[in-house]
Amino acid sequence: MYAGGDLTHTSSPSAAAALKARKSVSGPVTATAKIGSWMGTPVAVVTAGDDVTLAVGPTWKVVGGWWPSLGVTKPSLGGGPRWVLAIGSDARKGQPLERTRADVLQVIGIDGKGGGGVMGMARDLWVPLSTGGKGKINSAMVAGGPKAQVSTVKQVTGLPVKGYVVLGFTGFKKIVDEQGGIPIVIPKTVVASHAKNMVIKAGAQTLSGAQALAYARERKTLPDGDFGRSRHQGEVILAAAVKAKLAGPIAIPAALTSFSKVGKSNLTAEQILTFTAGLHQLSPLKVGRGVAKGAFGWAGKQSIVILGAEARSLFAEFRDGNLS
Repeated sequence: MYAGGDLTHTSSPSAAAALKARKSVSGPVTATAKIGSWMGTPVAVVTAGDDVTLAVGPTWKVVGGWWPSLGVTKPSLGGGPRWVLAIGSDARKGQPLERTRADVLQVIGIDGKGGGGVMGMARDLWVPLSTGGKGKINSAMVAGGPKAQVSTVKQVTGLPVKGYVVLGFTGFKKIVDEQGGIPIVIPKTVVASHAKNMVIKAGAQTLSGAQALAYARERKTLPDGDFGRSRHQGEVILAAAVKAKLAGPIAIPAALTSFSKVGKSNLTAEQILTFTAGLHQLSPLKVGRGVAKGAFGWAGKQSIVILGAEARSLFAEFRDGNLS
């Protein structure tokens, strides 16, 4: 790559196109590589100065990155805008991860221009389900798995969500603890009623896996209930993204390996590697968050949330992959 050789058979079409006009370098190049895996497929990130190269195994094909030293002006990260649905499964011990209610539904988007957003979907939203009929939005996964959940979210929002990542409670806690916790600023003290009244104090701190889960799941003690809970989930995701950005792209393979041990996804190694690397290109000032809200109502004896103009306006705002 640095010597100016032919990349036709050793890179993806998009990466090859970005590197076509690169300037070759004479002499040795010093680089650092980290290797991991995504759902059984080897992945690698190679850094050389300010350059970052993303590769997928087992035969190691370059799938993206950015290369200022070679005169490549724009990153190659799969284009934009792009969206991924992050699902938190309500599965308890012995229950299937992908066939229980979606306790967390957060759409993560990037616009490919340094901006992005995190949009929460209140789990009581009453919507047409991709599996048929109407129901609470989080019930789609029970009937049709994560793919049905993605299809339902796509129908409701109009956003062409690429795929999903799904975690259970135990897996979430394990990943957070393996990564050394999540540094975050908590706006207001929360008492997690569902977690033996665990107290998450206001202010700057690093949450453990158990604390982060308690903060992300609490709703009964919040003045705006499930909407506040969805807002907290977005805060946790953004805090984790900030930590990842500070660690640098070289930390991506280890993070993907940790997730693969406990989570599920239909995203390919190339898709997740370029999307995750794209988060490192975000400017904190160009990333926003929101929650799809609505009026409360009833469907039989069920309390539900009815989509309104405010939520539809949020969906429209997110169509460019940016909520800032």
